[in-house]
Amino acid sequence: MEQVKTISAELTSLIASKVSDYVALVKLRLSLMVVFSAGATYLLGTMGAFHWPGFWMLSLGGFLVTGASNTINQMMEKDFDAMMSRTANRPLAAERMSGVEAALAAGIMGLSGLITLAVYFNPLTALISAISLLLYSFLYTPLKRVSPIAVFIGAIPGALPVIIGWIAATGAPSPFMWILFSIQFLWQFPHFWAIAWVAHEDYTRAGFKLLPSTGGRDLGMSGLYSTIGLLVAGVLFLLPAIQLFWTCSKKAALALMFGSFVYLPIALMILLVYQF
Repeated sequence: MEQVKTISAELTSLIASKVSDYVALVKLRLSLMVVFSAGATYLLGTMGAFHWPGFWMLSLGGFLVTGASNTINQMMEKDFDAMMSRTANRPLAAERMSGVEAALAAGIMGLSGLITLAVYFNPLTALISAISLLLYSFLYTPLKRVSPIAVFIGAIPGALPVIIGWIAATGAPSPFMWILFSIQFLWQFPHFWAIAWVAHEDYTRAGFKLLPSTGGRDLGMSGLYSTIGLLVAGVLFLLPAIQLFWTCSKKAALALMFGSFVYLPIALMILLVYQF
C-alpha cells in the first residue's frame, strides 16, 4: 500500500510539473490577453447579438495559435533565455523539455488552431492568424537581437487579434476595425518599452535591443525642465482634443487645428533650448 501511495505521489508530482512547464511554454498570461482582445472584438463585431459558441471557438483557436507562436519563440531563444534571470527557468532554457517535444507541441497547437478558425469561421480568419504567427515567430523574434525596430514589427502581430476577432464575426474589414487595431498597435509601445526598461540588464546580457536608443535607458535628448515643458505643452494640446471629442463643435475643431500649429514649434524649441 505504501509503495502504491509513493508511486501515486510521484506521478501526481510529475503531472503537476509537466502542466507547469506547458503553462510557461505557451506564456499563459500573454496568451489569455491575446484571446481576450480577439474575443472582445468578436463580441463587438456581432453588434450585440452575442454568439457564445463562436466566442468560445474563437478563444480556443486563438489560444492554440498563440501558444504555438510563444512555443516557437522559446525554441528560437532557448540559449538567450538561459542567460536572463527572468527567463532562465523556462522549460526549454532549463532543459526540462526537449526541443523535439516543444516542436511537436507547437505543430499540433498551430495546425489545430488554424484548422479550427478556418472551419468554424472563414479562411480569412485563419490566414490572418497564420500571418500573425509567422511575423511574431520568424521576424520579430530574431530581430530583437538586431535592432529596436523589432518593437515596431512585434506590435503588428500584437494588434492583429482585434482584426482576427472582427473578421471572425463579420467576415469583412471595416473602419471601426482599423481604429481598434490602431489603439492596440500604439498601446504596445509603452507596454514593450516599460518591460525593456525594467529588464534592461537581463536583455543586455542576452543581446536584445528593445529600447529605442543605443544608449539604453537614456536617450540624452532632454532633461528635467525640458521634460516638464513638453508635458505641459502636451496637456495643453490635449485639452482642445478632449473638447472636440465631447462637443463635436466647429469651434473646438478650430481650436485643435490652431493648437496643432502651435504645439510642434514649441516642442521643438523646448528640445533645442535643452541642447544649447
